[in-house]
Amino acid sequence: MLRTRQTIEEQEKQFLADYAIKSSEEEASKRKYEEKEARDRTCFQRDRDRIIYSKSFIRLKGKTQVVLAGHGDHYRTRLSHTMYVAAIARDIARILCLNEDLTEAIALAHDLGHTCFGHEGESALSEMMEKHEGRFEHNEQSLWIVEKLEKKSNKYDGLNLTHAVRDGLNKHRTIYDKPESRDSLMPSLEAQVVNVADEIAYKYHDLDDGLRAEVFSMDDLGNLNIWKEAVGNFKERESVFITRIFSKLMELMIVDLIESTNASLEENNIHSPLEIYNHPVQLARFSEDFQSMVSELGDFLYDRFYKSEEVRKYNTDGRKIITFLFEKFYNESDLMPEEFKLRIDNEDKHIVVKDYVAGMTDGYAIELYEQFNQ
Repeated sequence: MLRTRQTIEEQEKQFLADYAIKSSEEEASKRKYEEKEARDRTCFQRDRDRIIYSKSFIRLKGKTQVVLAGHGDHYRTRLSHTMYVAAIARDIARILCLNEDLTEAIALAHDLGHTCFGHEGESALSEMMEKHEGRFEHNEQSLWIVEKLEKKSNKYDGLNLTHAVRDGLNKHRTIYDKPESRDSLMPSLEAQVVNVADEIAYKYHDLDDGLRAEVFSMDDLGNLNIWKEAVGNFKERESVFITRIFSKLMELMIVDLIESTNASLEENNIHSPLEIYNHPVQLARFSEDFQSMVSELGDFLYDRFYKSEEVRKYNTDGRKIITFLFEKFYNESDLMPEEFKLRIDNEDKHIVVKDYVAGMTDGYAIELYEQFNQ
């Protein structure tokens, strides 16, 4: 027995929610350049594979999440963060009867546009672009990567992903994002789930990373309501105390999101993707009471981790390196690889330099900086 694409598409129609995006839907599955359909994979499964095999995805392993990538074996990089988001989002999508493959594809591509050195690297690159009347925003860069920079064919630019995946990237939102959306419609529920899964993932692992780096202690977390809820009846003498608390913390966030989202769908009588698009607010969200606990955790991480001296040192170094490299390659563009030099004849130089610098890993950027400053 073979489970072909057509079999999967029929199963989606049978088992997914009415408001879920189906692989067989013409608008959602549309690509900019027409392609023959695969025998065994749906359009979103093909998108997922194209993202995973892309060079930009591979480079995520060398890009900072918060502390310097590679600074200790257990600190998170953009790649580990991305895998967390994909796993969390896919589980939530499964329970809500959404399209898991679409959800996973959006999750895997959502951070492709991040610079090295975390959000401080993005801030530095944004400042350099503003000097040339341009802009840099990592969500917009993610979309630019899959539509322009990655190469799947010599006949066109980009990965030729489906409309549903590209729309999800175009409308990816967290509290740290400031993209300029191309329309005012809400994203699909699959994309909304990725938005919140992103928040769950970084709050979870940034809390863990902060503890590992001893930026704050267990005692410092004692007044957080979400931490109290997670600790519950666990005993400190248990050898896996921390592991169990973090597992419970993840469970609390996921369960509340699922229950609150399902309640929102029922209360608003949602039965189609069109109703999702036209709804005035995001339907995938925490309950009001739980959101206050998540926000409290976010405030704690901002004050005690993101603004800490340990993190600020890496931020300062990263900002200096990004600024130097942008100016260096803008003034001496012949130092860039051939593929970027060729683009300068037809594109604004600052955009080409931006693409080159934004794609660098932390290690490569540091290596170049040291070479130029010997």
